[in-house]
Amino acid sequence: MIDILTYLAAFLLYCLSGWLIWRNLYGRSTSPAKHDEESAPATFSYIHYVMLLPLMLHALLLYRTIFAGTGLNLGVSSAVSLIVWLTAFIYWFSGFFSRYQGMRTLLAPIAAAAAIAVVLPLVFPSLKPLQNTELPAFKAHLVVAMSAYSLLTIAALHAVLMTVVEYQLHHPAQHPLFTNLPPLLAMEKLLFAVIWIGFILLTLTLLSGVVFSKEVFGQPLTFTHKTLFGFISWGTFAALLIGRQFYGWRGRIAIRWTLVGFVMLLLAYIGSKFVLEIVLNR
Repeated sequence: MIDILTYLAAFLLYCLSGWLIWRNLYGRSTSPAKHDEESAPATFSYIHYVMLLPLMLHALLLYRTIFAGTGLNLGVSSAVSLIVWLTAFIYWFSGFFSRYQGMRTLLAPIAAAAAIAVVLPLVFPSLKPLQNTELPAFKAHLVVAMSAYSLLTIAALHAVLMTVVEYQLHHPAQHPLFTNLPPLLAMEKLLFAVIWIGFILLTLTLLSGVVFSKEVFGQPLTFTHKTLFGFISWGTFAALLIGRQFYGWRGRIAIRWTLVGFVMLLLAYIGSKFVLEIVLNR
């Protein structure tokens, strides 16, 4: 009963935070009063701290869910919830740095996504704990993998946002969600910085899976659709970074390659887990 109330509290706090952020942004765009303009940053800073409450509850629920019992229970619902939490936390933390404060406007839709993600382990609990979770190699592999998935998820969201911003440049329409975002070139620079870090972590994830497969997973490396899509995703991001370095790929080309690489990564892990746990109930 306590866990259910905690899930409900986290869900409602995420909804409240998203609503407050959205209301603050909308008010800033529609109220030209000087007093409102001066008080808006302080108000948003206060709301930014309010977002910490559901993030902390979400982290507590993830800890209880994943570390329940003797092994790690990292099913598809917990994995999605963890990736969304890491994404929300990184966006929230970046708001403390002046050069990325424009990205705080994305906290409203991210809070909505996190509100859904936080209750997924409650609706779709993981019934089968992972094997060999006591091994340090597995724990290192898991931390690096989740970090890579989270950063590349941020890259995909960033690419979608760049598409919207580019559309706004050709079809001007002032929307409160996009009024304070950084320039498109600055967003593109940030996109490739995130992709580089995510790509390095994804490389380490694949290498640890190949080199330490017997120790990490308790069996030799087998060629499955998960392995296939994982390497396709890695190849897609590698091609994008090479194209950026030697051919100057940017704009729509970079956005398309980013989204394709993310979809392949999604199919590699989340897709396979979803089929096994939700569709086949295994």
